[in-house]
Amino acid sequence: MSPTIEQLVDRVHRSSTRLVLAVTGGGSRAISHLLEVPGASRTVLEACVPYSEPAMLQWLGARPDQSCSEPTARAMAMAGYLRACRYAPAPFPAVTGVACTASLASDRPKRGPHRAHVAIQTNAMTASQSVELVKGRRSRAEEEAVVTYLVLNAVARACGLDERLETGLLDDEPLEAAEAAAPAPWQDLLAGRVEAVQQSGPTLVAGKGDRHLLCEAPGGPFRQKVPVTFSGTRVVFPGAFNPIHVGHRRMAEIAQERLGQPVEFEISILNVDKPPLDFLEIQRRSGQFSADQTLWLTRAATFEEKSRLFAGATFIVGADTLRRIADPRYFGSDATACQRAIEQIAARGCRFLVFGRQEEGRFVGLSDLELPPQLRACCQEIPAGEFREDASSTEIRRSQ
Repeated sequence: MSPTIEQLVDRVHRSSTRLVLAVTGGGSRAISHLLEVPGASRTVLEACVPYSEPAMLQWLGARPDQSCSEPTARAMAMAGYLRACRYAPAPFPAVTGVACTASLASDRPKRGPHRAHVAIQTNAMTASQSVELVKGRRSRAEEEAVVTYLVLNAVARACGLDERLETGLLDDEPLEAAEAAAPAPWQDLLAGRVEAVQQSGPTLVAGKGDRHLLCEAPGGPFRQKVPVTFSGTRVVFPGAFNPIHVGHRRMAEIAQERLGQPVEFEISILNVDKPPLDFLEIQRRSGQFSADQTLWLTRAATFEEKSRLFAGATFIVGADTLRRIADPRYFGSDATACQRAIEQIAARGCRFLVFGRQEEGRFVGLSDLELPPQLRACCQEIPAGEFREDASSTEIRRSQ
C-alpha cells in the first residue's frame, strides 16, 4: 500500500539527508508538503521557485538552451546540490539537490506538450524522470498534483527511501528515466579531491596540490603515487563537445598532422558561469570518444588553469575562444587579472594552434583579432585555405 503524503514526508524528515529543492513551472506544492509536516528543519536546507527568466538565470548562472527540458532540470538539481554542500553542517554524510521544471495547463492554450522533468543530484549519482501529460485530460490543479507527487517521490528516493506515492499517470503517459552512477574518480573530481581524470586506458588522476599523477588501475583497487607529471610536449584540445562535430574532428586531424603529436581531448566539468557537468552529462559527452582517443576530464575552467595542468602544451582553439582569453570581461572586467593570466600561460610554455571560425556571416581568423603582443606571440594560425568548417555545436543542439 502506498503511503500518504504525510507519512512519506515524515519518513523523509527522519532520514539523514539534507536537501535543496528548486521547482519552476509546476510542482511547487511539494515545498508546502515538506514544510507542513513537523521536522522540516532537519531536512530542508532551502526551497526555491525560480519562476521568472532572471530568477532562473540567477539560479543556474547562465541562460539554458530551453527552460523546460531534462538537461535544465539536471542543471537545476546540480545547482541545488552545490548549495546543499555549502549549507549543510560539516561533516555531513548525505546532501542532495532535487529539481523540477514543468510546462502545464495555463490560462491560454499552449502549442507545446504539457510536460515535466524531475532530477536528482547527489555526490554519487545523477537521475532524471520526464513525462508528457495528455493535453485536456486534467485541469491545471490536477496536473500540479501529478507533478507534485513526482517531485516528492524524487525527494524520497534521494533520501534513500523505497516508498513511493501513486502519481496518477496512465499507460499512455510513460515515465522516461535516465541515471548515471558515478565511478569513484568522477566523484573525486566533482568534490575537488582531484583535478583531472583520464578516461582512456588506466585511469590517471592528477593529485591536488602537486604535479604528480595518482594512478588507479581499472582492475584495481590500488592507488599509488608515480613520478610522472603533465609537463612536456603534448597537443590538447579543450572543448565542451556538446556535441562533438565534423569541425572538431577535422581540427584534431590537422593539428596531429601539423604538430606530429597525438591529440588529447579535454572537457572541464566546471564552467565560469554555469553549474558543473552532472554525471549523466559527463557520461554522454565522454561516450562520444573512442577507446583509443585520450580524453581528460578536469576542473580547469580557464586556460590559466589548463596551462598549470598541462604545462608546455599546445592548445587547439578557435578564434572565438582565443578572443575570450584576451577579453577582461571574462576576468570580472579586471584588465590586470587578464594580463596576469596571459603571462602565466606564456611562462608555462603553452602555445595555441588557432583555427578560424564563422561569426555573424564572416570568417574570423587569428589575423582578424586584436590581441596583446605576449598572447599573439604564443599563437600559430591554420589558414582558411586549410580549414574552413562552419559546423556549430550550438546550432546542432537547436536543430535537435
